[in-house]
Amino acid sequence: MDDLFGAGREDDDADGSNDVGVADSTDARSAAGNASPRSPLAVRMRPRTLDDVVGQQHLLGQGSPLRQLAAGSDATGPAGPSSVILWGPPGTGKTTLAHVIAKGPGRKFVELSAITAGVKDVRRVMDQALTARDLYRTTTVLFLDEIHRFNKAQQDALLPGVENRWVVLVAATTENPSFSVVSPLLSRSLLLTLKPLTDADVEGLLQRAVTDARGLNGKAELSPEALAHLVRLSGGDARRALTALEAAAGVAFGDGDDVDGIAGTVAGAPAPVQIELKHTERALDVASVRYDRAGDQHYDVASAFIKSIRGSDVDAALHYLARMLEAGEDPRFVARRIVISAAEDVGMADPTALQTAVAAAQAVQLIGMPEGRIILAEAVVHLATAPKSNAAYMGINQAIADVRAGLGNGIPAHLRDAHYPGSKQLGHGAGYKYAHDAPHAVATQQYPPDDLVGRNYYQPTANGAERDIATRLERLRKIIRGQ
Repeated sequence: MDDLFGAGREDDDADGSNDVGVADSTDARSAAGNASPRSPLAVRMRPRTLDDVVGQQHLLGQGSPLRQLAAGSDATGPAGPSSVILWGPPGTGKTTLAHVIAKGPGRKFVELSAITAGVKDVRRVMDQALTARDLYRTTTVLFLDEIHRFNKAQQDALLPGVENRWVVLVAATTENPSFSVVSPLLSRSLLLTLKPLTDADVEGLLQRAVTDARGLNGKAELSPEALAHLVRLSGGDARRALTALEAAAGVAFGDGDDVDGIAGTVAGAPAPVQIELKHTERALDVASVRYDRAGDQHYDVASAFIKSIRGSDVDAALHYLARMLEAGEDPRFVARRIVISAAEDVGMADPTALQTAVAAAQAVQLIGMPEGRIILAEAVVHLATAPKSNAAYMGINQAIADVRAGLGNGIPAHLRDAHYPGSKQLGHGAGYKYAHDAPHAVATQQYPPDDLVGRNYYQPTANGAERDIATRLERLRKIIRGQ
């Protein structure tokens, strides 16, 4: 398979770093640009400049902190480089941005991993950075991966260096820094949030990897179906997408060998290997799910999902949930549909269903995937097995219909605002009964406009909690209406 993946040049250290390593900017540039042909495709395709970075354009504008860091000693303007904390899901470019910054001229680049580094390692870097600044006028850029794994004492050891700019810290984390990074370090750094890559970002990255000399070097071609499958499975993770592409290319190349090499030639050279959908399915052991996020499948599966919840078929609802998530549907879209279903289909038959749905939507936004699937499943099970009532939904629809028909003229005078000067002369508030002064805080009094007196919009069912509501509502209406 060397012919297929043999791009780039040999290098002793493929990714330019050790577990607790120190590399100057020259070493970092060499490592980033000369990855071994045996290095993973994701390493070989690592961008060399910020202009090559896929996605995150909201952080890469002219004059942005990352641009200033990447410019190194060539940076212009009075502002010095700022320490930054990069927060985002896996595969969104945190390590990539750090390696691009490592190429900045006039900078010493040091990389530590919070998994293996300790306080002594941090202090050693700080001492060396202070020496480099004072003796050689060189700024040290410290890349600290997985900073959320550092405890408070380890993070506190960073404070003097960041405070006095002995080092410019570039820290990466997949967890919310508000909970995982100490406040003094947060206040001395800029928090930059990386967003998941869009489908278009991942698609462009895969197509570049197929043709780029550092990637498959044009020795393979990706079918539209295989490309769509890889994009769906990536979940906005560039590293996962490139790893999957490399595996699929290996399967396709193996199939070519089984049929006496690559079929056909182009201009005397072997024709590119065709990476088909079957190759991606075999490489990843994941069947392709027919699902178009912008077409019929998107709406059909979502419709079947909601109708299964409404029909109390929890098993079918879980199936359609799994189908959407495995196809790469945005979990926030699914969560929004669940919230709507809780109000529309369960309603007051189980008032806690809406609480569960809203909590699930917020939790999915906080946690993300793949763990978010567990939260969504719990909400789906609650809704599908709950008693159902659309009484509140039907009630607001009927009320809106009356308003649109012109019913509901005026407001009873005793309910009108009586706080402004002259309101009492108009009779506003006259005869109003303060409900809390009446027994059980329910007073006999007209609330709707004259032409809607006696109109009942909310008709509770006999399901779930609405059985009790129906009995109480009958008593309330009789007291209020004086019946």
